[in-house]
Amino acid sequence: MKISADVTSQPANAIEGQKQTKLVDAAQQFEAAMLQELLKPMQHGQSSWADEEKSDDTASDTISSFGTETIAKAISKGGGFGIAKQIVSKVTLEHQRNSEKKIS
Repeated sequence: MKISADVTSQPANAIEGQKQTKLVDAAQQFEAAMLQELLKPMQHGQSSWADEEKSDDTASDTISSFGTETIAKAISKGGGFGIAKQIVSKVTLEHQRNSEKKIS
């Protein structure tokens, strides 16, 4: 399959759809990053694996970090706190206003 680098051959609606998809993805990633920061204190407060004495094991820290990141992404994709939705709404509204100004 050959992918054309010429963007002008694509219909305007397809390009706008791609932009909207990228915007939603970026907004969800942003919200997930914020949620991850909010969840970090809970990660540090949990007991260590298998109730062993707490150590400075970087492997378990990494696994916990991945778990926190995954939970944050899942919360965001499920609607989260609505931050991503607000970002998409505001950016889309601003884009529409700028488009109307260019037409006028």
